[in-house]
Amino acid sequence: MENTRPLDAQAGTQPAADADSVVDRSKRSFLRAAGLLVAGQLLPQARAGKSSLAEAGSGQKVVVAIIGGVRRAETFSPEGLENIPHLAQDLLPKALFYDRLRNEGVTAHFNATASILTGNWQRVDDWGKLPPTTPTIFEHFRKQLRVPRSETWVVASNKALTSLIGASSASDYGPEYGANVVFPKQLMIAAAADALRGGRTGNMADRAKVEAEFESTLEGSNYEGLGWTVFDAADRLDPRVRSTIKEAIASFVRGVPTSGDELTFLVSREVMRKFSPRLLVVIFSDVEVAHFGSYALHLGGIRTADRLAYQLWQEVEANPEYRGKTTMLILPEFGRDPDGSTTNGFFNHRANEESTRTTWMMALGAAVNRPQVIERPVRHIDLGPTLAGLLGCSPMEALGTRLVELQV
Repeated sequence: MENTRPLDAQAGTQPAADADSVVDRSKRSFLRAAGLLVAGQLLPQARAGKSSLAEAGSGQKVVVAIIGGVRRAETFSPEGLENIPHLAQDLLPKALFYDRLRNEGVTAHFNATASILTGNWQRVDDWGKLPPTTPTIFEHFRKQLRVPRSETWVVASNKALTSLIGASSASDYGPEYGANVVFPKQLMIAAAADALRGGRTGNMADRAKVEAEFESTLEGSNYEGLGWTVFDAADRLDPRVRSTIKEAIASFVRGVPTSGDELTFLVSREVMRKFSPRLLVVIFSDVEVAHFGSYALHLGGIRTADRLAYQLWQEVEANPEYRGKTTMLILPEFGRDPDGSTTNGFFNHRANEESTRTTWMMALGAAVNRPQVIERPVRHIDLGPTLAGLLGCSPMEALGTRLVELQV
């Protein structure tokens, strides 16, 4: 007999957090402006790829929200429910919930996400310098159904995932079948640099130097911190350059630090509204501030991901291009090391332990026949073949197998 149980009152009773209490209005104003600025850069190139072939296959759409490393202890446990009020109260009652999702591969970001998107465990460079060894769902979908690039997108907070996740090293696939891959923070830097080069500020000291300083904020070891802002390196700037930066973007920043995941969400929403792609993968990474040793900021990242995942689902339900024909999946890349371990517990995610390897996955929308909890173990690599089925593709050549509960 299938290991399932219906959803009932298991989600707890903590009140949902009000969005304005989590992110103040000035930060929201800046991020909205930045998101629109970034989307403006993407628009001309992406529109050129539109084609009538976009409705090939099933006509269904898929949105996948992947969160960095989070343990069950801080999420779907009695103690963790307060960190995920939207997932637990707003989404779980209508979801198909996989209670035991296993990552049996390399618990590093690039390998984990590449395994999810290929249906095979990937064991390549941890930082995206080498592509996956087998085709991604983007390549499979685009090549088989002749789908244009504009129908497949990755928007990621984690820079390490962007360079090669769209295309594998398989000889009969490759970059020509990859997705649009967007790193919003990089584009925001480029947008600000373009504004400076365009002469929108007076008394410009050295535009080339300003652009170099913008780029340097992405190269430092702390660029993935939860409180990321272009002023992180301000103490290293020439005073004239610092003054120019403040003139150029003071109307946006207002001295308020910004979250990479907030910007990732806003760019993802703009992509949905302007291009309505068939397959969108959004990767949130604020939780990885754990590597810097702040448990409070790690919990803050979980709460942000909870809220943003909920807002993505709200966009699916409100957007006529997605409503009624979209399946959305939400899952972590892996857990984190257990407390008391030699790796400092929540700091890292490399231990061969249950808290690192066993997570969860939530499915919502068109492919969900009824809300229920699936208790049998499933694997990250089962997601790639499942996505192929939802998109109307033939089975992928993958170690993973399609999840039978998700059908359209």
